[in-house]
Amino acid sequence: MPDPIPRPDARPDARPNRLAQEKSPYLLQHAFNPVDWVPWGEEAFARARAEDRPIFLSIGYATCHWCHVMERESFEDADVAALLNRDFVSIKVDREERPDIDGVYMTACQLMTGQGGWPLTIVMTPDKQPFFAGTYFPREGVAGRAGMLDLLPRLSALWRERREDVEAAGASALAAIREVEVRGVGSGEGGGEGALDEEALRRGFTELLARFDPHQGGFSRAPKFPAPHQLLFLLRWSDRTGDRRGVEMVEKTLVSMRRGGVFDHLGYGFHRYSTDARWLVPHFEKMLYDQALLAMAYTELWQMTGDDAHRTVAREIHAYVARDLTDAEGGFYSAEDADSEGREGAFYVWTRAEFDEVLSAALGEDAAGLARRAFRVEARGNFADEASGLRTGENILHAGETPAEIAAALGEDAGRVEKRLEEARRVLFEQRTTRERPLLDDKILTDWNGLMIAALARSGLAFGDEALVAAAGRAADFILERLRDDEGTLLHRYRDGESAIVAGAADHACLIWGLIELYGATFDPRWLRAARELLDPLLERFWDPDRLGVFNVDATQSDVPVRQKELYDGATPSANATTWYVLLRLGRLTGDVELLDRAEALRRALAGPVGGAPSAYTMSLVALDLALGPSQEVVVAGDPDEPDTRRMLDALANRYAPRTAVLFKPAGRRTEAPGGPAAPSLAQIAPFTEPHDLLDGKATAYVCTGFACRRPTTDVAEMVKQLT
Repeated sequence: MPDPIPRPDARPDARPNRLAQEKSPYLLQHAFNPVDWVPWGEEAFARARAEDRPIFLSIGYATCHWCHVMERESFEDADVAALLNRDFVSIKVDREERPDIDGVYMTACQLMTGQGGWPLTIVMTPDKQPFFAGTYFPREGVAGRAGMLDLLPRLSALWRERREDVEAAGASALAAIREVEVRGVGSGEGGGEGALDEEALRRGFTELLARFDPHQGGFSRAPKFPAPHQLLFLLRWSDRTGDRRGVEMVEKTLVSMRRGGVFDHLGYGFHRYSTDARWLVPHFEKMLYDQALLAMAYTELWQMTGDDAHRTVAREIHAYVARDLTDAEGGFYSAEDADSEGREGAFYVWTRAEFDEVLSAALGEDAAGLARRAFRVEARGNFADEASGLRTGENILHAGETPAEIAAALGEDAGRVEKRLEEARRVLFEQRTTRERPLLDDKILTDWNGLMIAALARSGLAFGDEALVAAAGRAADFILERLRDDEGTLLHRYRDGESAIVAGAADHACLIWGLIELYGATFDPRWLRAARELLDPLLERFWDPDRLGVFNVDATQSDVPVRQKELYDGATPSANATTWYVLLRLGRLTGDVELLDRAEALRRALAGPVGGAPSAYTMSLVALDLALGPSQEVVVAGDPDEPDTRRMLDALANRYAPRTAVLFKPAGRRTEAPGGPAAPSLAQIAPFTEPHDLLDGKATAYVCTGFACRRPTTDVAEMVKQLT
């Protein structure tokens, strides 16, 4: 595993700063900077107050390309470090470890500058009030962008000479952030009175349709980010209405992404986003949450269309995660970096000469020519340096024609062409392993693991792949066993044997989602019970009884100046949308009407923001689609070892049925835990299933709406008919 700490011999005078004692790979990357970095904590703020200095806060993450650039240009520079060490108390924060801190100060940056991003740069008072915000700053000013050597003395002078103005600006900034919160959940603005209804779904679809790129897919020009929750919503819209345009937008987007350079054609998995409109030139970091959500989207698209190409992509994503992002104990690492050998993309790009040499030596010149065509390798290259715009002579591998199209053009057998291209891919992949690998961010985060568990379980169920389901179960066991403190409180981050940081609302909600999907793939009641038990602290510690919804953090996180609520869907679904979704799922699986009532309250509370701009809240639209129904519960009672039971469950497994909850009640069984007490029965967790038994000794399906069931049936075709 790569050592995330820069080698001290890289700079002869390097000495570790306080970050060397941290666990975050991002903080450890800065452990040998000449800047006197300290981690976020009361000690840093007490020092700032005692020494009457402002705080220089820098927030980023381990696989952030521009964070690396700013480190090399500014934080490794002795002159910049001297200014920071003389006039500021400098704090480093890993946004993935502390999304609550990042959320507050990213909001400040957006309010103060109209934009945001990472690295995030904040200068604030010792009382955590921000009075300056920005993102990336080079050592010296260039092209209208201020440089650190100019900026830091001006900010220091401002602190010394205009203290009242600085403090007033900081207080005003925090007040503005609090006002944003007031205008959020429960505001009633933008959505009219009452709860969200089908009109919000229609408007969300219409807004996405208006932004859709019919040529390349996606919903913007450049840059293009994967937004799988948008795709999950569009599939539900098409299923609900029969309007095929939703499926067509999803398919165009996902096919274009798979063919583009944003997909790793040798090792699989998706890069973070595309810097251009064609999905060609990515920022090369790979994030766990993208793999999870995109695997879900490809799986659901396969269920909708039956096109096996989409199932193949989902399997490729899972293969990448299993190979490169899975810990020996079963949890999932966070990300892989974009940079290696001191530059972005070096691990992934190829000159034509190297490409040809490797393949010609292993497979012959004909194979090299075929692969060159398939991966669109050019003599002059297609990769340009982002800063200068100059071509490097290197190629980002991407696909134009499919193997079948190439075979038709060459008059060859499609299967043979596909086999030859797979051989070429393997040769190139093996050669690539000899290169310096990008940094592996090996921290394990509860929320992102919850999403990956959900994706694995959903794909495993749909594809009938027990290995995928088993991987989901191992990860769930790891999180439930290793990411809790002595009191059973869920924690956010695990790394290097240490679990730390009290989990937020997103951790609880995403893990619950994963456990729900895992129950659906295994019908093991312990996963359903674990999900239900995690919901209690989510509602007790994070729920706002006054304005409804969930805060990002509980009241014990007193070091955060504003307790925010996450509503907008960014790279991952928001905490409130995910909470709404799992409330509905668990309420229907267990028959607990109190959970459904809480979900309805959240539906009304979100009417303002979601109703005002539905396409910005597509995970909320996924939840709304489930809330509006028509939804059904299917209870299958049967002997799990009998073929008739298997046929009935298999008929439900790969159907696209996002509003159908499936429960399985083993007939006359209670599974004994190895060396321990009996596992919980389904009826203990979902009492409404108690009377559902076999008819005439055969597997029996009870199709219910609102827990009122139709006539039970032992016939698979009749069960499917009742569902449709």
